[in-house]
Amino acid sequence: MRIIVTAGGTGGHIYPALAIINKIKEKEKDSKILYIGTLDRMESIIVPKYNIDYVGINMQGLNRKNIFKNIKVITNFSKAIKKSKEIMKEFKPDVVLGIGGYVTAPVIMAAHSLGIKTFIHEQNSIPGLSNKILSRYVDKIGISLPSSMEFFDKNKTIYTGNPRSEEVYNSKPILKRKYKLRNDKKLVLIVMGSLGSLVINEKMKEVLQGFKDKDYEVLFVTGKSYFDEYKKIKIPSNVRLEPYIEDMPSLMKKCDLIVSRAGATAISEITVLGIPSILIPSPHVTHNHQYKNAKVLSDKGASIIVEEKDLTSENLIKNIDEIMSNKEKYDIMKKKSKELGVKDSATKIYEIIKELKNGV
Repeated sequence: MRIIVTAGGTGGHIYPALAIINKIKEKEKDSKILYIGTLDRMESIIVPKYNIDYVGINMQGLNRKNIFKNIKVITNFSKAIKKSKEIMKEFKPDVVLGIGGYVTAPVIMAAHSLGIKTFIHEQNSIPGLSNKILSRYVDKIGISLPSSMEFFDKNKTIYTGNPRSEEVYNSKPILKRKYKLRNDKKLVLIVMGSLGSLVINEKMKEVLQGFKDKDYEVLFVTGKSYFDEYKKIKIPSNVRLEPYIEDMPSLMKKCDLIVSRAGATAISEITVLGIPSILIPSPHVTHNHQYKNAKVLSDKGASIIVEEKDLTSENLIKNIDEIMSNKEKYDIMKKKSKELGVKDSATKIYEIIKELKNGV
């Protein structure tokens, strides 16, 4: 099959797109994949490293603060549709996939205008502007969380889960000694995304001291920019620090509780592994997406939400201790988390793509 994939802006869009590409290649080794992204954002650096054919188009998101700057955005949008049509006429895709980010809009619109089958995927519980608009024109829609169903046409929307979750579920666990952790101790993993968080890191300098003499170990992933600050601080012997974890899913398979942001990809990784969690949503994302993602888990009983403004050493450690010391509560959270996980998401999406190609 011949597939065009478009996704961009953040890892939360790019890595699910790569998971789908990997599944297509696994199922059909002779498939041809072309990735359309922006000229200058993350995908333009990450995707070519995976030996995937890549084309960049000039596209920016809407400026919500200065509407006059959107004149240029609208002009570029029109040019991006024209460029996408030219690419598609040459590549002749069977299906075009939009996996998130503003670059998907002109690509999907171009495919629709050419009568090419289209599929979009929404990772968050509340859809973004692009997917809300595109949902009217596409043939099929995949969603990561059941609560998203209410925002789309139910006749063409399928609860697939997040495609990244299947790769996480199938990853191999690490040996805990790699991070100087003990097999006979439970592990609390604290991570605030690949880059870390300035606000959380400032608060964690105090929080880490409160873990002294706890009967569990803590691994805090600071983010590369903040790691050196901790060299000046004496930390308890049961606390480990890492600037960045290359293979986070393999480590997650060894953790008993995770304290995390509530991005869509993080949510999918946590639930597919059935890990109880304490979620600290970033307050700086559009439409407060992370809080709404976290609430899906919290309402289910799989997670506890601690808002960034409420984060204190006493508050966080109290919640961790309550989960780690109460087996009944822990087991319920683990069960509820697992119920939200989807182990075969990428496979489900591959089957949808195959049906679209075959005209089903």
